[in-house]
Amino acid sequence: MPRDLSIAHARKRLPALVREVEECQPVRLTRRGKPVAVLLSLREYERLGARRADLWETIESFRRQTDLRELDVDEIFAGVRDRSPGREVKL
Repeated sequence: MPRDLSIAHARKRLPALVREVEECQPVRLTRRGKPVAVLLSLREYERLGARRADLWETIESFRRQTDLRELDVDEIFAGVRDRSPGREVKL
């Protein structure tokens, strides 16, 4: 959980605060007691802004890297699926 610090207090000790943020947690800056901004390390900023693969890209990547025959999926899910014909439906 980031700690809260007033903008006025942060302004007075900015260099020390930047070193602290690089090593620890982000700091939430407040104005009149209300959060208005967050000071965080460049590493954390880049991590948050990095593009993440969408679901389909992730599935395709998994398929390229994994031989599904080695997983023996049929054995893992054996007996899970109900193979009965189901209920009668009147149309």
